[in-house]
Amino acid sequence: MPCPIPVNPKLVYFPHLLSYNIRNKSYQKPFHYSRRAFLGATASAAFSFTFLPSRVFGANERLQIAGIGVGGKGKSDFDHAAVHGDVVAACDIDSRRLDVALRKHPDAVKFSDYRELINQLGDKIDAITVSTPDHTHAPAAMMAMHKGIHVYVQKPMTHTIWEARQMSMLAAQKGICTQMGNQGTAENGLREGAEYIRTGGLGEVKEIHAWTNRPVWPQAPSIVARPTEVMDVPDHIDWDSFIGPAPMRPYHSCYTPFKWRGWYDYGTGALGDMACHTTNLAFMGCELTQPTKAESVNTGPINDETYPSWASVNLYFPKTEKRGPIKFHWYEGKIGNNGKDNKGVKNLPPMDLFHGQTPKNSGLLIVGSEGIMYSPNDYGADWLVHKGGKWHKRSEVELPEQSIPRNGRGDAGMKEEWIKAIRESKPEIAVSNFNYAGNLTESILLGNVAMRAGGKLKWNAKKLTTNREDANQFISKAYRSQWGFNPA
Repeated sequence: MPCPIPVNPKLVYFPHLLSYNIRNKSYQKPFHYSRRAFLGATASAAFSFTFLPSRVFGANERLQIAGIGVGGKGKSDFDHAAVHGDVVAACDIDSRRLDVALRKHPDAVKFSDYRELINQLGDKIDAITVSTPDHTHAPAAMMAMHKGIHVYVQKPMTHTIWEARQMSMLAAQKGICTQMGNQGTAENGLREGAEYIRTGGLGEVKEIHAWTNRPVWPQAPSIVARPTEVMDVPDHIDWDSFIGPAPMRPYHSCYTPFKWRGWYDYGTGALGDMACHTTNLAFMGCELTQPTKAESVNTGPINDETYPSWASVNLYFPKTEKRGPIKFHWYEGKIGNNGKDNKGVKNLPPMDLFHGQTPKNSGLLIVGSEGIMYSPNDYGADWLVHKGGKWHKRSEVELPEQSIPRNGRGDAGMKEEWIKAIRESKPEIAVSNFNYAGNLTESILLGNVAMRAGGKLKWNAKKLTTNREDANQFISKAYRSQWGFNPA
């Protein structure tokens, strides 16, 4: 079994996938760049894309579809995509979930290791869904894109900021059609709200407040260390493939399914899990770029293994030609939650901003000089506007002329839009493509960097670096031998 690559905050590792051998499951040894070389390469390549058009499809041609991670949310992603073509293969670390997902596709080839799927059948696949734990999003998607495969990836797009940048660049360079699965993007209400904000319906936006009741899975302080109990790996689980690029550790039921979200090695916590949904309307409407500063305001206990049970984080977005500076506030969990009885005070924005509305378990407030928009859920499709001393329903608000194409098909519509982009060789048709979703993902993951590092930090988005070395170690990560990807 390969040994974990030691993490050195001054080095960024780029394991290549140049000579993978199916029989003995071996790769060339990984190499590394110095941090200076990494930053230079990133800066020079950041906006210098070469568009290479992908294969053109006939009007009635069937796409060849595959799925990586087809249980849980992955099943609906896979099922939605499968409607638009012929299923070639599917992969899941849980053979039981894999069997269920493939009941309608008996001829599809089964895999538990996505590397084997892509290496064996990548030349026969046109489009693939990736709905795995966060830490394997980038390695699986990057490997597929290098094969010219169009990819749909669940939110958050990646596990680290560096991975998000690499995926965005590669998609642009190869003309890959992409989509991130934050399904509220397809709702007409969100798109109408974004148009309303862009055309000055709220005046000049000053602040954004977003919150969630998550985490609803174990995190610090109920978890302070890895379990010492030894468990046998269930027969239906490919544990090595679950671990993937993360450091190897013994199997335990505290990691999977679902509970992986709270562990640094696999998930991105509540912020990574929900902000791609909850903040989507604000990012689209305010056309947010990259923040220049991040700040951890208040967090629960921090340890080396899991995210805290509650946290408040601020991001500072600079002014642009279209708008002034915006301060973004994120609130998660319950303040004082001890992780045992889930007691504590809900972490929410100031109550005066609600003007009599009762905060839901999650939501978004966009505060402008002439009004406040309130979205009382995760997806941004439903919203109210407070103007003139009272709240106005979405149906009562005068909307501007349409500028964003309509969809209105929800989660299934996300796949329909992605497939349309593929058929027409127009990546921009998919609204949550990696150009947009990459910017969103990088920004929210910077919040996690601030949370883990503590205090305030400055952010240089072009160079992907902060003003603090203790924070820079969280921008990228080392990959376990044989499980990385080639960023070139």
